[in-house]
Amino acid sequence: KRFDYEDLEVFRRAYALSLNIHRASLEFPKLEQYELARQMRRASKSVCANIAEGFSKQRSSNAEYIRYLNIAVASADELKVWIKYCLDLEYVSSETASQWTREYQEIAAMMQGLIRSWKSKS
Repeated sequence: KRFDYEDLEVFRRAYALSLNIHRASLEFPKLEQYELARQMRRASKSVCANIAEGFSKQRSSNAEYIRYLNIAVASADELKVWIKYCLDLEYVSSETASQWTREYQEIAAMMQGLIRSWKSKS
């Protein structure tokens, strides 16, 4: 079996967290299903999708891989804003908000590490 994006710990962590956020967001008030909940689901899936898409591009271009990882980092940062809204609107507990925020900080740091290592290969 060849190594692919699903073998990356950062992808596995981002995917698990995305599922967690998706499930939790389904419990948000109905009026938020087309706004905050949808934004959170989209951004959390964007982290995963950009890791995967970037991984496939790295076969032909380090710069493309780095570009997709940077987009994934930006989506992780975006999620921290949505999590803050969830906390302040009392849709999630402070423990959940802290856990999600910490996890996205760690995921972003892992992606920054990948970016640094791929830049050094260029």
